[in-house]
Amino acid sequence: MTNKTVEELIARSNRLGADKRNTNFAGGNTSAKGAEKDPVTGEDVQLLWVKGSGGDLGTLTAQGLAVLRLDRLQALKNVYPGVEREDEMVAAFDYCLHGKGGAAPSIDTAMHGLVDAAHVDHLHPDSGIAIATAADGEALTKEIFGEKVAWVPWRRPGFQLGLDIAAIKDANPHAVGTILGGHGITAWGATSEEAEANSLWIIEQAEQYIKDHGKADPFGPKLPGYGALPEAERRVKAVALAPVIRGLASTDKPQLGHFSDHPAVLEFLEAAEHPRLGALGTSCPDHFLRTKVKPLVLDLPADAPIEDSVARLKELHAAYREDYQGYYRRHATPDSPALRGADPAIVLVPGVGMFSFGANKQTARVAGEFYLNAINVMRGAEAVSTYAPIEESEKFRIEYWALEEAKLARMPKPKSHVGRIALVTGAASGIGKAIATRLASDGACVVIADLNLENAQAVAAELGGADVAIGVQADVTDEAQIAAAIQDAVLAFGGLDLVVNNAGLSISKPLLETTEKDWDLQHNVMAKGSFLVSKAAAQVMIGQEMGGDIIYISSKNSVFAGPNNIAYSATKADQAHQVRLLAAELGVYGIRVNGINPDGVVRGSGIFAGGWGAKRAAVYGVKEAELGKYYAQRTLLKREVLPENVANAAAVLTGSELSHTTGLHIPVDAGVAAAFLR
Repeated sequence: MTNKTVEELIARSNRLGADKRNTNFAGGNTSAKGAEKDPVTGEDVQLLWVKGSGGDLGTLTAQGLAVLRLDRLQALKNVYPGVEREDEMVAAFDYCLHGKGGAAPSIDTAMHGLVDAAHVDHLHPDSGIAIATAADGEALTKEIFGEKVAWVPWRRPGFQLGLDIAAIKDANPHAVGTILGGHGITAWGATSEEAEANSLWIIEQAEQYIKDHGKADPFGPKLPGYGALPEAERRVKAVALAPVIRGLASTDKPQLGHFSDHPAVLEFLEAAEHPRLGALGTSCPDHFLRTKVKPLVLDLPADAPIEDSVARLKELHAAYREDYQGYYRRHATPDSPALRGADPAIVLVPGVGMFSFGANKQTARVAGEFYLNAINVMRGAEAVSTYAPIEESEKFRIEYWALEEAKLARMPKPKSHVGRIALVTGAASGIGKAIATRLASDGACVVIADLNLENAQAVAAELGGADVAIGVQADVTDEAQIAAAIQDAVLAFGGLDLVVNNAGLSISKPLLETTEKDWDLQHNVMAKGSFLVSKAAAQVMIGQEMGGDIIYISSKNSVFAGPNNIAYSATKADQAHQVRLLAAELGVYGIRVNGINPDGVVRGSGIFAGGWGAKRAAVYGVKEAELGKYYAQRTLLKREVLPENVANAAAVLTGSELSHTTGLHIPVDAGVAAAFLR
């Protein structure tokens, strides 16, 4: 049976986390103290339930809580070695754990356990951080909240901060919470309802004060030429710049991207103070751990030509890397973790919007959300005071914290295709769906392109939704639809690394019955379609300067001459030679082009279900339901070929193991001797 205290804590956490005014994704933590029977002694024991490391309040469950013995946690005060060695206390939390399972205690556990209140909330609301980062934040705290909220000077999260807040609460009996300088808020209550009410009251009071007393133009006057471009123009420019920016942001390691043209971002970038504020960087630890200490800001007006913007972005990126390396050298000690990468996580383009980056799509998206939080914070602080984030040296102490490094080291080894963006045509069924599914399971973000938009979107939802896959409509014979699909890929994930030309159909007829229309349809879909898709994709890949992969799903029929199949086999031979031609041309850009020759893939196949199966069965004199078995018996291995077998080949060809292979065709046909490559 779930403890009532835990039920109340989860409900409170979910309510607070559901509203991004209260705290950012995976930011902040909540706790409750209460009794539960010790299964060993049968006696009541006082416990602390607190959100564990890395969890999100909005989706928190009981499994995401760390559970600690309160007496043991509070006894750590007796062995605390002082602020210079406070990091040692995190390991000591493990000796306070109660029961089995549960989440790992976070660095903020001391704040919750040492404060003398049954329920504690630590949150990162934009309005609260605005006061916390104001140059005169302490005075503003007194003016806004009186004796009900105390000011806590900046201190890095840890055991000492927990002691500080506990002492301040004891010294201020009327206080219901604190403003943590440069960081956020902490509130408490005797009941869960009271703690939640106090948290919301602090947030709302700060919001109302900024609204009532803030300047109308906290970011300064508008800069001529820096206003937002019309939506269609923004999209065109974003699509043109995104691959270049992603390539720059991936200099040290591949990154996925997210684009946002949120009105608050565009408003910030058209104001005169945005260069100064951008250079100051973010303040809340949760913010700059995701966004780095500051963004890269393009210093050109909105209508600057694409070529000029690209050239200037490359110059600014080189300067950013040099500046970041200088930041590392200024503050690193012999014990500091190695530099993790000098590329920006946030790139701001006036009139267009924000490009954010991370190791996966969710991380990239959340980084952008955090910088939007930071813009809101800067607006609030500048409205009532002057924005004054924590010192650069303090940012470094958190970014290159040994505890943060240990957390990164505990992350699982990335899958083979993490950081890669794939577009698969004809991906709503059969071989295409199997390939998309395999690539997504290997960590790639996938664009499901198909004639049927509804089916494409359904497959994308199956694979995990917008942070993993999107569904787009694309007739591969239509150059405009291909361009639109690739634009969607670029805006969704930042660029494009991998294309699978899978869309196809087949009409099985002997020569004298094959019409010109039959011939043109098959060649338009497969030969012309593959050409158009490869051309559009290569343009993006070349702009990224990150290499890439193009895969053609050809056929055993590209090298095997079978009866009653002139149009299909001829167009498959065309595709097979495109592989060789493009491998020879695109290798200079690091783009590999390879092919797969399947045969007899009946199950799940849209081609076979559309009448091709019945016609081939008639040619071979077997029942359509037994066609897969028939194909299997004519192979050397006597095995039926499934869509997943083709997907396996696509995964291997586009993985790191065959990084030096291009121009290859892999048969996936269970062994058809007549189709051996010579």
